[in-house]
Amino acid sequence: MHKEDAYIRPWVCFSSYFSSVSLSVSPIVIIIMSSLLKSRLPGVSVLAAVTAEQASILSNEALSFIATLHRTFNPIRKTLLQNRLYRQAALDRGVLPDFLPETASIRNDPTWRAAPPAPGLQDRRVEITGPVDRKMVINALNSGASTFMADFEDSSAPTWEVLVSGQVNLRDAVRESIQFANPNGKKYDLRKDGKLSTLIVRPRGWHMVEKHVLVDGEPMSASLFDFGLFFFHNAKELVKRGKGPYFYLPKMESHLEARLWNDVFNSAQDAINIPRGTIRGTVLIETILAAYEMDEIIYELREHSSGLNCGRWDYIFSFIKKFRQHPELVLPERSSVTMTVPFMHAYVSLLIQTCHKRGVHAMGGMAAQIPIKNDPKANDIAMAKVRADKVREVTAGHDGTWVAHPDLVKIALEIFDEYMPQPNQLHVRRADVVVKNTDLIDIHFKGGVSEKGIRDNIQIGLTYMESWLRGVGCVPIHSLMEDAATAEISRSQLWQWARHRTVTVEGITVTPEYMLKTLEEETDKLRVQLGAKYSSSKYEEAKRAFATNITGGHYDDFLTTLLYDDIVMLGDKARM
Repeated sequence: MHKEDAYIRPWVCFSSYFSSVSLSVSPIVIIIMSSLLKSRLPGVSVLAAVTAEQASILSNEALSFIATLHRTFNPIRKTLLQNRLYRQAALDRGVLPDFLPETASIRNDPTWRAAPPAPGLQDRRVEITGPVDRKMVINALNSGASTFMADFEDSSAPTWEVLVSGQVNLRDAVRESIQFANPNGKKYDLRKDGKLSTLIVRPRGWHMVEKHVLVDGEPMSASLFDFGLFFFHNAKELVKRGKGPYFYLPKMESHLEARLWNDVFNSAQDAINIPRGTIRGTVLIETILAAYEMDEIIYELREHSSGLNCGRWDYIFSFIKKFRQHPELVLPERSSVTMTVPFMHAYVSLLIQTCHKRGVHAMGGMAAQIPIKNDPKANDIAMAKVRADKVREVTAGHDGTWVAHPDLVKIALEIFDEYMPQPNQLHVRRADVVVKNTDLIDIHFKGGVSEKGIRDNIQIGLTYMESWLRGVGCVPIHSLMEDAATAEISRSQLWQWARHRTVTVEGITVTPEYMLKTLEEETDKLRVQLGAKYSSSKYEEAKRAFATNITGGHYDDFLTTLLYDDIVMLGDKARM
């Protein structure tokens, strides 16, 4: 056996760390690029400009808290990321995933349950998601949705301004003091009828780092930065208001990564003296490997678990990425990969069954359609697709769904209210579901690759990357809301088709040369359309980066890590 096949690695639990470590730190030197931040901590360096308002988020106490989290858990995080590489090497050699024999006792034990729903999370029939800019936060909390997932991950570009101002916005939202005024004078405020959406926060995944903050000379874990600052400033206030600090946890690939989050949760709660189990985390099952460990992921987070979510777009991306070396697992273009094709249907059914067996919510995913203004016929078609998607979810047994636009809240609510009059469907056990390991990789369905599909992927990837480089992480393209996940599908499919010399329905063999030629043609179209505005855009930078990942050769694990250095701002000088 190759050592890479032994991808499950034991690691030490540090859950009691904070009970024996004081958070009071004697002042020495903190390197900063602004006189507005006066904190001084040993080994902590803030390398970006900080406004007076942001300095209240990056207080001495808050930085001490997140630095201690990083020092405690970053070695484990890095070990788990290395384990991902071992696992990928095994997949590349043909070791396909299966349910883990060493955790069979967890899966086969029908007696254990996760925590009951926390206050504000009993009824999650419609969840709206979006970035953390001030106007979006107000509109989402006012939308009438059950919850609002404030996103530091795929719908945000992690510029320093976005991240730290986003923390300011969420702090003000928790205290219901948030306000916003447009340059035209229009004012936004929170509704006063007590019907605000419950706030859930999504930090960045374990693979990301925050290069604007160094701890002992190394970039801080982005997950711990996002989680730690929100938790430190808001956990007690949320409890006082009758709810709690709730999170969505992205991009995990194993139950050991869930165990790490659980240890972080325990340590954070101990540090500020609130009961363990106050935090709740909903895990996005958005990687193919996590689909084989759903029971185990809930088990690791038991007292903190608030369920699982079908993160469909990242899941498709993960399927392509993990099996990119396998010609027999090449997917057709995105429009053919619906939620009813065999491998997606198996994934959804298993997730619902698993969640309800353990007493937690099984959340549906995002329909990409958004309202289309000035074209009633096209809008009717798009909204019909949204309705059909939500009917499919609620009749399958999901307890709630996601929308990306406030205008879709009403549509989703109407459907879930009709089919699910009670707060959730935890009683729907789906005993009919039997999913084998091969069902989760069954791609026997109709679909092909067309020249239009290739060009659409190039347009989506290029346009999204250009927007991301400008600090915008959520972009309407072709009347669909695109975020990092859908852009990842686009570039990964292009890579896979070039790698395996896919033949299009028109009879064209896809080669690296063909991909680069088509990329150049699509960029030329944009150059003509934008005219003089093209020179001030980020399309040339986006094209250069995109070209490195669509020929079937070099492949970056994530677009966000590929592009991240280009949005890092050190001091007053931006690299953008």
